[in-house]
Amino acid sequence: MIIVLKPQATEQEAKHILNKIENAGLKPLYMPGVERIVLGALGDERVLQKLHLESDPLVEEVKPILTKYKMVSREVQAHNSVVRIGNVPVGGDKFAVIAGPCSVESEQQLMSVADVVKGHGAVALRGGAYKPRTSPYDFQGMGVEGLKLLKQASEATGMPTVSEVMEVGQVDSLCEYIDCLQIGARNMQNYGLLKAVGETGKPILLKRGLSATIEELLLAAEYIYDAGNPNIILCERGIRTFETATRNTLDLNAVAYIKQRSHLPVVVDPSHGTGVRELVIPLSRAAAAVGADGIIVESHLNPAEALSDGHQALTGEMFAQLMQELKPFVEAAGRTL
Repeated sequence: MIIVLKPQATEQEAKHILNKIENAGLKPLYMPGVERIVLGALGDERVLQKLHLESDPLVEEVKPILTKYKMVSREVQAHNSVVRIGNVPVGGDKFAVIAGPCSVESEQQLMSVADVVKGHGAVALRGGAYKPRTSPYDFQGMGVEGLKLLKQASEATGMPTVSEVMEVGQVDSLCEYIDCLQIGARNMQNYGLLKAVGETGKPILLKRGLSATIEELLLAAEYIYDAGNPNIILCERGIRTFETATRNTLDLNAVAYIKQRSHLPVVVDPSHGTGVRELVIPLSRAAAAVGADGIIVESHLNPAEALSDGHQALTGEMFAQLMQELKPFVEAAGRTL
């Protein structure tokens, strides 16, 4: 439930109501706004009704949150959230470009890609140290050594880093080296992992599952938020459909829909969304036009020798072209790169 207080209500008076909510066994939420204070109560609606908060002289309105996802919905927060990866804001007036190799393969490979993408305007560096692969015989990543290289690249370039965490036991090591933890598509509904990253307070980039509905994605984000971490960036990375021309079907409908239903920032992954490097640039333009807060793309200076997903990675020249072609679409959407 949402409890909207009257304009004259003070913080102290709001805390008195919050105490009543908490004492009733509900989870209290304090959300001060510009014009008035809004409170929230999560839990059994029948218990809340027994408090008769609508009769309190300081309460203007009590209304239920109708969606299953509560904290990430616009019913709780009307304005857009801005999540910071290091010193980089995702959301708001800026369009964030996160780029780097699918997998960290070596110091030379990572540093060369990092220098190129930063030189053309990327603001954060992505790279996989742990790689979930469909085949057990494919390259699985460098592990902690890869995390150390990402940390080294971050210190050298000034770009914060994004890397995937695959299991609860990896959370601490990623928190030591990485600025933003990525939950991959295969782990979107790994609820133990969602709770674990929710307890870190680190920015989380949550990718949509291969066959997940939008509601399931938002409920996965709710798990992280409920564990105490509001720093969530949603990622549309394509879903599995009957179409076989591309690796996945990039669902840009979802971006526009989520922006209406949730206050969380949304980025698009056109690399996994298409699996075809020639389609990454046009789909990136489309992502900016539809209202995404940024993109996360794969880049490799020698894709033919990449240990994973070389077929969808942009060369250095193509990344430069991407940034050049993105600019007018970003500006048309009222943002800046």
